[in-house]
Amino acid sequence: MSTMLYLESPSTDPYYNLALEQVLFDGPGQSRSCCMLWRNHNTIVVGKHQNTLQEVNMAYVQAHGVRVARRLSGGGAVYHDLGNVNFTFIAPHAGGGMDFSAFCRPVADALAALGVDARISGRNDMTIDGKKFSGNSQYVKRGRVMHHGTILYDSDLSVVGQALRVPEDKITSKGLSSVRSRVTNVRPYVKGALPTEEFLARLRQALRDRYPMEELALTREQRERTEELRETRYSTWAWNFGASPPCRIIKKRRVEGCGQLELHMDVEQGTLRRLHIYGDYFSLEEPEELAGLLLDCPLEEQALRRRLEGVEPGRYLRGMDADGLCRLLLS
Repeated sequence: MSTMLYLESPSTDPYYNLALEQVLFDGPGQSRSCCMLWRNHNTIVVGKHQNTLQEVNMAYVQAHGVRVARRLSGGGAVYHDLGNVNFTFIAPHAGGGMDFSAFCRPVADALAALGVDARISGRNDMTIDGKKFSGNSQYVKRGRVMHHGTILYDSDLSVVGQALRVPEDKITSKGLSSVRSRVTNVRPYVKGALPTEEFLARLRQALRDRYPMEELALTREQRERTEELRETRYSTWAWNFGASPPCRIIKKRRVEGCGQLELHMDVEQGTLRRLHIYGDYFSLEEPEELAGLLLDCPLEEQALRRRLEGVEPGRYLRGMDADGLCRLLLS
């Protein structure tokens, strides 16, 4: 078996780590296999083909500082925090279908060495006692495959449920919706209840025992390219929100001091293309004028606030201010 390159990311920034994955996928040498272990601070990562607004509880993530990122591969949305360990395998791809089990098996075997009966389940999950702890996805291009997966080891599962629980809005979209599953952490099943850092060390050693590995030291060019991709793609609103497929959203909200509101929104590339406001509110001026002021505005807080400079939303929706209108449009 040829030697596999091994790298542990020095960062817990999701935008950096997704950029680093791409740099490793684009090289080195295009023929070497590579393994990377990494962790992120609180982040929701959506699949390439998903509608971010359909997957993320925006009010919750904004209030709790959870970042939102989009990856290169398909599949559903996942939550990362420092109690979650991510693994990435990059290898040559001879064509044909996507074989998830080939890359999940080494991780399942490593967990077995820690006394965990992990099962490869369904299309792209790993489970314990029928509960999901690992979601996996793949990206294939030009004879290479990137397989990455999560390991919910000691994550805050209450945050998982809230960050990925969107309001009961009616959203019509061609984006791929996530399938929600019962989830569990791995830590309660590990003998000795190891802390996350010790689990990471054990996982690293188990992978090294299975594969001949050679440490990969990033070159200056790779580090610079990673920072460039982080800034120009992975940390941008255009990629994480604007790359969503077109959708139609109907929001129904009761706003204190204003009334019952129903918003009908058409969103394309993360930008508001149509807005109608219905409800039992009072107004001094026609709400269609307010809607017109917001057309072709990105659904992003700073962009909305710039559009609303000098505008009194309460004249169109009595009891509404700029803060409340931004929350309504984004939550």
